[in-house]
Amino acid sequence: MSKENSSYQQIQDQEDRSKGLSKWALLVLGLQHAFTMFGATVLVPYLTGVPVNVALFTAGIGTLIFHLLTKWKVPIFLGSSFAYIAPINAVILYHANVSDKFQSVPEAMAAGVSITPEMIAYATGGIMIAGLVQVGIAILIKFIGVEKFEKLFPPTVAGTIIAVIGLNLAPVAIDMASSNWWIALVALGTAVVVRLYMKGFTRLIPVMCGIIVGYIVAAVTGNVSFAAVSEAGWIGVPGFVLPKFSLYALSVLVPVALAPTIEHFGDIFAVSAIAGKKYFEDPGVHRTLAGDGIATAVAGLLGGPANTTYSENTGVLAITKVFNPVVMRIAAVFAIILSFVPKVGVLIQSIPTSVMGGIEILLFGMISAVGMRTLIENRVKVDGKNLTIIAVMLVIGIGGASIGIGNVKFQGIGLAALVGLILNAIFMLTKAPEE
Repeated sequence: MSKENSSYQQIQDQEDRSKGLSKWALLVLGLQHAFTMFGATVLVPYLTGVPVNVALFTAGIGTLIFHLLTKWKVPIFLGSSFAYIAPINAVILYHANVSDKFQSVPEAMAAGVSITPEMIAYATGGIMIAGLVQVGIAILIKFIGVEKFEKLFPPTVAGTIIAVIGLNLAPVAIDMASSNWWIALVALGTAVVVRLYMKGFTRLIPVMCGIIVGYIVAAVTGNVSFAAVSEAGWIGVPGFVLPKFSLYALSVLVPVALAPTIEHFGDIFAVSAIAGKKYFEDPGVHRTLAGDGIATAVAGLLGGPANTTYSENTGVLAITKVFNPVVMRIAAVFAIILSFVPKVGVLIQSIPTSVMGGIEILLFGMISAVGMRTLIENRVKVDGKNLTIIAVMLVIGIGGASIGIGNVKFQGIGLAALVGLILNAIFMLTKAPEE
């Protein structure tokens, strides 16, 4: 092991609690991940006009493609990316000739503007090319070599990125939970009790138990509407759309690929730290990024939103300690099935935001805790250089900072990772003295 890599020597295999579990048990664990990803995955279509069932299908098929390209080793679920919401809206409104009147597709639709599949096709065409750009970056990383890549992301940077992932998402959890704090606390409390005090297999499904108990309480207290469930059909074919291309769409969407690429690195470090396996070395970050990129390209080809690694599911890994990638593939199959069964999808969608908010308080908090653990276990030296990197990354990552470069917008996790990368490179090149 090289000197540069020795800083990761504390990453060791964690006990995988999936060992010895039956196929039925793995099926339930996969369903738990499907519940976890559902809310965020369907939110992107509602904010962009992309069909919900297409988004579910492309998330499922994208996850399977990712696992194939990463040698079936990495426990990750790919869902709809939030980084592309604004650009998708811009492209659709431009091709609807109403970009000067409305700021978003939902706003335009509420005003009676008809959004056609052709308009969406121009956006998904840009997404397809953006995915291929990520593949190109992955090829570049392959030629650079993982050793040089790790120099840019030492534990100081990687651990802080992981912490920022959870802290950056914390306001989302609080906002969702605040819609009904009592129900949120029921869901959160159930998950905590199951995780800490239950034994056997039940201990591995705290998220599912929290969602089920929270949903029942919400339903009994009249906080769930079943109207949409009764109206939804049992069978429905996703409205796939072949991509179209325009210079405007490409100029708006393709550059955006840089931001989720940087975020991808943080997600891979997070999953590696949680599972205790150096996935950035084996199968390699070039493979994980290529898998992400190809999944996004396929999504664009079929008319769906871009894909990205989901922190919600990473949080479930941290809680359950079940790292078997099979459970993610089971969740992917569930997503594909749901794309053809609107009624079940609408039923899951009826879960109150307060229930998911309560669960996400635990999920996102666990991710932040893993980031702190990464700093501690790698014995990151408390000197001026490291403290500067950590301090600046934390404030940039959770303070709401945003930098736009053309059509590319860096904020949150992506901006914090970029700043950490730049600071670390500067300190390496200038050989900042240790204190």
